[in-house]
Amino acid sequence: MCIYRIKLPGNAMLGEGKPENQNHAIIFTRGEGLQTIDMNQEHYMEETLKMRNLLQEFTKKHDGVRYPTILGVREHIFTGSVSSLAWFMSNQETSFVTIGQRVLANPLRVRFHYGHPDIFDRLFHLTRGGVSKASKIINLSEDIFAGFNSTLREGNVTHHEYMQVGKGRDVGLNQISLFEAKIAYGNGEQTLSRDIYRLGHRFDFFRMLSCYYTTIGFYFSTMITVWTVYVFLYGRLYLVLSGLDEGLATGRRFIHNDPLQVALASQSFVQLGFLMALPMMMEIGLERGFRTALSDFVLMQLQLASVFFTFSLGTKTHYYGKTLLHGGAEYRATGRGFVVFHAKFAENYRLYSRSHFVKGIELMILLIVFEIFGQSYRGAIAYIFITFSMWFMVVTWLFAPFLFNPSGFEWQKIVDDWTDWNKWISNRGGIGVSPDKSWESWWEKEHEPLKYSGKRGTVLEIVLAVRFFIYQYGLVYHLNITKHTKSVLVYCLSWVVIFFILLVMKAVSVGRRKFSAEFQLVFRLLKGLIFIVFISTIVILIVIPHMTIQDIFVCILAFMPTGWGLLLVAQALKPAIMSVGLWGSIRALARGYEIIMGLLLFTPIAFLAWFPFVSEFQTRMLFNQAFSRGLQISRILGGHKKDRAARSKDDR
Repeated sequence: MCIYRIKLPGNAMLGEGKPENQNHAIIFTRGEGLQTIDMNQEHYMEETLKMRNLLQEFTKKHDGVRYPTILGVREHIFTGSVSSLAWFMSNQETSFVTIGQRVLANPLRVRFHYGHPDIFDRLFHLTRGGVSKASKIINLSEDIFAGFNSTLREGNVTHHEYMQVGKGRDVGLNQISLFEAKIAYGNGEQTLSRDIYRLGHRFDFFRMLSCYYTTIGFYFSTMITVWTVYVFLYGRLYLVLSGLDEGLATGRRFIHNDPLQVALASQSFVQLGFLMALPMMMEIGLERGFRTALSDFVLMQLQLASVFFTFSLGTKTHYYGKTLLHGGAEYRATGRGFVVFHAKFAENYRLYSRSHFVKGIELMILLIVFEIFGQSYRGAIAYIFITFSMWFMVVTWLFAPFLFNPSGFEWQKIVDDWTDWNKWISNRGGIGVSPDKSWESWWEKEHEPLKYSGKRGTVLEIVLAVRFFIYQYGLVYHLNITKHTKSVLVYCLSWVVIFFILLVMKAVSVGRRKFSAEFQLVFRLLKGLIFIVFISTIVILIVIPHMTIQDIFVCILAFMPTGWGLLLVAQALKPAIMSVGLWGSIRALARGYEIIMGLLLFTPIAFLAWFPFVSEFQTRMLFNQAFSRGLQISRILGGHKKDRAARSKDDR
């Protein structure tokens, strides 16, 4: 027996862990073929009998020119029966590893290496850099770079359907989102990589387009789809606040614009995720018949597949765009656990706050403003389609994590989640405090990529934040007390009001920190005085300039996004803000916004949790009968454990 020892020159983890391990282990292998396999995959005994036939594919020139260097095989997803989410992922993954990769290999000739049941020509890859690229960050999706490398070095990647390998996919929404975030991160880095650049230069035109659409193009198109929603709503906002919307609604030339309405309404089908289900239906139809495919499609819609796919749009868009803008992609461990568990509210908030919740609230505010001041498309079918798809996206991005959360509407879980949320949001950060223990640590980590994005990323971040200030500029001139003037002093006065509110908040924060312990009575009198002055100001504005309740609501809609825009600018200019000593105030303002967003999200969930049938309906709708029974049993056992613990305390 021979024992091999390799002396490492320094830190063993120079690059990404998985590809480093693969390239390190390849020297200990033997033979001419090398199969890479993940820990969530398994071989079936009857399938291994086909291995001899599969290895013979290395001796055939499938394209008539080159011998294959990577043999791809299909996968069988065996976790589809755990929950509805697992079923969606199983169907989606099955369509990709069968009909998708089959078309990529032939006739498109752009199949690469996407996972790990593939078999490599060991000698070919051993002399060309290994089966993975392991550079930190840029090679986050190490699998596909093996395919890039093989194709660039005149290799040939094929796909074979007569052999399959079992594979387990993620079964919980948080696991799925972490996996999709990792893939989106990886595609963002691929967009910036020289491998894609070289492939684009060396492919012919049609193969180049096929490569684009099947790699980074899918994520870029997804991002454009979401951007279209923003462009549409901000464009509508401009029309509404500038007065053009009313003219278009009453103008003779624009009354009969049915083709435009149909074109605007057609994008709702993309947002609802119907197109994402098309490859699934085709694959199910080819293998099990189109009647089965249609029935499965209807059943998936009843189990809220559109909610899941619309939510996935936000995940892909956020992390792909974040990587393009700032870089800093990182590996996110999904766990790949088989058990679906209840995720706490604070955990969901940490995971989806920036990717879904903030964007969903922004779109909701735009839709509310459009409802208040908009004039066109009233009562039209196109208006119903457009607004329904927009509101569907908003509700999905805000509440899908709680809808797909096991026992998400159980009252006791809600109470525990609220306690945990309050503890997390109030804990102070510091050195060694993890983000899941303190809001401050999490908040600092969230905008950490801004430190490495460079001047271009900082400028783009500030430019994107300017949209909130333009939005405020349009709204302040639509108040009843300002509708008779267009002076720029109105906009300047709105900024005076904003800075005065921030100054009062800062004074209260400083007073609470310095005087609340020793001078409680004085501090309470000061807060009472501020409250009385605020109410008096509102009453005076209502009585003298005839300010209305709608004006107060519109002011809130105008000033809240402006404060968020100030936060984004401050985060982009963190070194300058820290140098003038205002970073603590920015952190306090950010905490206030996080608390408000948490309350907006938590209130509807707590209200629905009052009704026991909501929790039962969620369990029966989202999980199959066996798993529902398991949830009930675990709930009963949990109750028995609590009863025994209570009795033991009483005995003591």
